[in-house]
Amino acid sequence: MKVYTNDEINKLKSTLKEAAMEDGKTVIITTLNAAWTEPNSIFDLFLESFRIGNQTLRLLNHVVVAALDETAYARCLAVKLHCFAVTTAGVNFTVEAHFMSEDYLKMMWRRIDFLRVVLQLGYNFVFSDADVMWLRDPFPRFHPNADFQIACDHYYDELNSTDVGNSPNGGFNYVKSNNKTIKFYKFWYMGKDYFPGKHDQDVLNMIKMDPYVKNLEMEIRFLKTAYFGGFCEPSKDLDLVITMHANCCIGMDNKIHDIQMVIDDWKRYMKLVPNGERNSSTRSWTVPRRCG
Repeated sequence: MKVYTNDEINKLKSTLKEAAMEDGKTVIITTLNAAWTEPNSIFDLFLESFRIGNQTLRLLNHVVVAALDETAYARCLAVKLHCFAVTTAGVNFTVEAHFMSEDYLKMMWRRIDFLRVVLQLGYNFVFSDADVMWLRDPFPRFHPNADFQIACDHYYDELNSTDVGNSPNGGFNYVKSNNKTIKFYKFWYMGKDYFPGKHDQDVLNMIKMDPYVKNLEMEIRFLKTAYFGGFCEPSKDLDLVITMHANCCIGMDNKIHDIQMVIDDWKRYMKLVPNGERNSSTRSWTVPRRCG
C-alpha cells in the first residue's frame, strides 16, 4: 500500500470535498493515463457521453480524475474537472498498458489502493473506467441499502442481485464508506500478493465467496446488464440502458471504434425519442463490432 504524505492527503481531501454531491460525501471517480487522453481518445468519448446522456451533464461536476501521469493530470485540468495526481515511484503509466502486462497489473492494483484511501476519508464513490459511457443517471437504479454494488460481465437471469454466482466487472461499482467496505478493500488489495499475476477482477471473483468477506456482513449487489451493460453482454433495450462498458475488448483502436458506435447509436436513439418513432430495431445496439 502506498504511504501518502500529509500534503497528499490534504490535497485529496480538498479535491473530494470540492467534487462531492449534495450529500457532501459522494463522488464519481475515474482513473486516467496519457494513452487514454490523446486526441479523439477514450477520455473524449467518456466526457461526450455525459454531455449527450439523459440527465447526466450535471454529474460531470462531481467527477474526480485520478491521473496516473503528468499528461493525464494536465488534460484533466484543461477540461476543468476535479483532478488528483496518483503517482507511483519507478512506474511509468504514460503508455498504453496492454491487458495483463506487468504495467497493466500495477495500474489495476494502484487503483484499488487509491479507492481504499477514498473510503477511509469517509467518501462514498461511484468508480467508473473511462471506457464506460454514461447515458442515464445511475443513482435511481442503485440498491439503496447495499454497501458494495458492481456491474457484471455476465448477469445470470436464473440468479438474483445478491447471488455471488454472477460475474462482476471492476470497471463500474458504487461503494459506500463504512468499516465493512474499508476492510473489504484492504482484503481485496492483499489479494495481489496471495494470487500473484492476477488482476483485481480475477481476485475479486476468487474472494467474493471467502469466509472473511461473508463475515464482514457487507451487503453486495450485482447490477443487471439490462441496465449496466457492456460488450461482454450488451443491454438489449436502449429504453433501459444506463451505462455501456467497452469490456471484453482488447486494443485501443477496437475500443475507440466500438465506443464511437455506442455514441452514434445513442444520438440516433435520442432523436427518435421525442417523436415516438422507436421500435425494436431503433432501441437496440449496432455494437459490438470489433469487440466482444
